[in-house]
Amino acid sequence: MEKNLKEEFEKFLQSKKISPKLFKEAEKERFEEWERLFSAVHPKSFVIQKLHLLNDIRRKYHLEKENK
Repeated sequence: MEKNLKEEFEKFLQSKKISPKLFKEAEKERFEEWERLFSAVHPKSFVIQKLHLLNDIRRKYHLEKENK
């Protein structure tokens, strides 16, 4: 995947208060699946498709936990 798309996906996760680092380390397959989907659809479509899952992932891999 193109570096810019990876960076864009990581910035998107951070905007949702999700640590890309913690998420990728714990659930690599899901992270990569979401990364592929994110690159294929508009960010708003991605949010609509993953809305209920984003909240679960945020609770598990909150951005603030990365700094602890």
